[in-house]
Amino acid sequence: MNNKSLIILFIFPSFLGSFIFIFIPSFASFLLSFCNWNLINDIKFSGIDNYIDLFSSKDFWFILKNTIFYAFNVTVFATILPLILASLLHKKLTGKEFFKTSYFLPFITPMIVIAMIWQWFFDPNIGFINNLLKCNIQWLYDTKTAMFVLIFVSVWKLIGYNMIIFLSGFSTINEQIFEAAKIDGAKTQDIFLKITLPLMSPTILFVILITTISSFQVFDLIYLMTQGGPDNSTNILVFWLYKNAFEYFNIGKASAIAYILFCIIFICSIIQWKSRKKWVINE
Repeated sequence: MNNKSLIILFIFPSFLGSFIFIFIPSFASFLLSFCNWNLINDIKFSGIDNYIDLFSSKDFWFILKNTIFYAFNVTVFATILPLILASLLHKKLTGKEFFKTSYFLPFITPMIVIAMIWQWFFDPNIGFINNLLKCNIQWLYDTKTAMFVLIFVSVWKLIGYNMIIFLSGFSTINEQIFEAAKIDGAKTQDIFLKITLPLMSPTILFVILITTISSFQVFDLIYLMTQGGPDNSTNILVFWLYKNAFEYFNIGKASAIAYILFCIIFICSIIQWKSRKKWVINE
């Protein structure tokens, strides 16, 4: 057996799995977005009615606004905070291995555990947060605060993972650059803004891309902590997709939501990728 045959042999199982569980379902869901189907009756072709109904619905635009607000804030804070922490831990700091482990632990903790812990923390009656602040804020039951709680928990969970990526980026920078800047009399903030950030820009771009994509796709946190409430204030596209598919049994509409979300993520990724030429130094 020649090398080409061996390559095909090893790739085939992975390709077959992807074809069966990714490509075929993706193509089928695209076709279903132009149909009406409730999982029981026959599939009926409806053209672009599902998309028209979505774009003419006030609920869609409200939930889209929620999704963008959530994704934007999580991306910003889950990029800036890990970058600052990584820059501190990259220096010679006593016990930095302990801090690395501590910050990374939330990322590998199951979401159901995180949701239960933070639900207790933000419980308005017996929660740790209200007892600490000596107040009675209805954190997860108030339309003004529920989304901010979810953003906080999401950022807290992502900090460790993004921090490790930034630490990997710092390890590729030649330390002599920083030493030369210090010898020339550069201040700490100038070194960070004019040397560290430009040299870290490829890593920053990568973190922004993966964080944006994961933020738009969040589901488990919403499902476990708020169920999209109160009053739809934390409802986002993926959770709305789930409700349409498995609670309202409107598979066509759910498939249309999925492809609208795909287009949004794709456009955001393209914009971020195209903008790299203006601020990523190796471009």
